[in-house]
Amino acid sequence: MRLILTGVTGVAGLAIYRAALTDTSITNVTLLTRRPVPAWAKLPPNATEKTETILHQDFKTYPIDLAQKLAEHDGLIWALGKSAIGMSEEEYTELTYEYTMAAARALKDAGAGSKERPFRFVYISGEHADPTGNSPQMWARVKGRVERELPELFEGTNVVAQVFRPGYFFPSKKHAGDRANQRSRTLRAVDVVLSPVLGTLTPDLYAPVEDLARFAVELAKGTWSGQPVYRNADMRRLVKELPKSSA
Repeated sequence: MRLILTGVTGVAGLAIYRAALTDTSITNVTLLTRRPVPAWAKLPPNATEKTETILHQDFKTYPIDLAQKLAEHDGLIWALGKSAIGMSEEEYTELTYEYTMAAARALKDAGAGSKERPFRFVYISGEHADPTGNSPQMWARVKGRVERELPELFEGTNVVAQVFRPGYFFPSKKHAGDRANQRSRTLRAVDVVLSPVLGTLTPDLYAPVEDLARFAVELAKGTWSGQPVYRNADMRRLVKELPKSSA
């Protein structure tokens, strides 16, 4: 399987990248990114041989040759995004909605997928995203709009949209550089406090990042295809059914 990843420099994206590298059924990982993976990120030894990096600066525009190259893959995990804190609704909509839909339209127009092997577009959303648009939380309305419009865009095509709504997640504890580089000192302190609280009291709202990553990869592979939206509780339950990872 040939897989595209976005958002690979972020917390979820980097964890998903590592999971894809250690999955033997994935033969190639293409990173669609503005900048390379940072030097501090510890990766499996096969990263260089298994990865192709496409540096792409304008996520609202896809030249025909790039769109066609992306459409030759088997799936995509869209993990590009950031917290809405400090962003206007216009800024957050551009990042979260416009970038996602531009890539989706490019893949659709380039004829991604086939009837026998549909292309799977996995969208990393968030628990409490609201497709109705009625939420008082701006981020929930914007992500919910993506959740609503992606399946509509792909109707009648060979592209399948699957939405995953993870709960709260933290940088990996297995890689010290992640937390040091992906979190401010304040957020690191918040993580230390919230991690045991959420994990114990409200596990359905907490997403261990390695489980999040493996679940997203399995969605892209088509391991589960019975529902359009998977919530955090679904992930926590279904990931337990998978064989233990050797990574």
